Amino acid sequence: MDLEQLRCFAMAADELHFGRAAQRLGVLPAAFSRSIRLLEESLGAPLFVRTTRHVALTADGAALLDEARDLVERADRLMSDFQARSRDRGRALRMGAIDTASAGLLPALMHDLRERCPDLTLHLVEDKTARLLPRLVSGRLDLVFVRPPEAVDKRIEYLFLLHETPVVALPSHHPFAARSHVAIEDLAHEPLIVPDRKSRPHSHDVTMKLFKEAGLTPNIIQQVDEKQTIAGMVAADMGAAIVPRWTSRMSTRGVKFIPIRRSKSAQPTDLLPLAAAWIKGLRDPARDHAIELLRKRLAVYAKGA
Repeated sequence: MDLEQLRCFAMAADELHFGRAAQRLGVLPAAFSRSIRLLEESLGAPLFVRTTRHVALTADGAALLDEARDLVERADRLMSDFQARSRDRGRALRMGAIDTASAGLLPALMHDLRERCPDLTLHLVEDKTARLLPRLVSGRLDLVFVRPPEAVDKRIEYLFLLHETPVVALPSHHPFAARSHVAIEDLAHEPLIVPDRKSRPHSHDVTMKLFKEAGLTPNIIQQVDEKQTIAGMVAADMGAAIVPRWTSRMSTRGVKFIPIRRSKSAQPTDLLPLAAAWIKGLRDPARDHAIELLRKRLAVYAKGA
């Protein structure tokens, strides 16, 4: 039995739905279910009655719940207190960001933070939203820049920043590469490379939404996890890809990024949201200074998005 297993158990007891509970904690459903199973095995008793339509606590699960919640809350308070003390001594800010935010937003923000706080040590981790949010909750990161999930963890505060603009990545010798813009209708028969939805749902869905609003079905030939890999495949003439505009800052030879012209009849669609996120109720002067800068200078930081 460990703390993360108890955290998963308490969240499952709150939601009585493993999928929603996994989303709130920002972990994959398979990993979530494994934590519950290992906890039950270590205790030697089932904690939930599970059917295809229903989840309920067993008597043993109900007996464990209050103690589990208390242990998780005490551990979180202890970690938060010691992290605050450590940050006050070390003057460090640990940030995490998805790849396009790391390329487009963070350089200007980190520049301003260094100018205003020269003794502040900045650490940056680049990863996917699904991996950054658990690091934030566990205290390994202080501030993250992510695609906000559908199911919001109540421990996390979100500040919406902007919607990134989608563009089409094309091989530099492609006939469309010299255009000032490309319509979705122009891409109807183009082979497309898209991110895997399990790890990058927003980036995957932007292609699907743009084609759907045009009344078309995308010709998807490949799903890939990383944007750098996608750009490399585009450069190798394996297809085109719809990506956030800040992807163009991850320089890849042989690729042109062309704006997408949406039809005038298309309904407004919120695509590629970006938000800052941090833990509620935790005192952190360095983090709060970064958030203040974001609020004041977002128009500057958002250029090129």
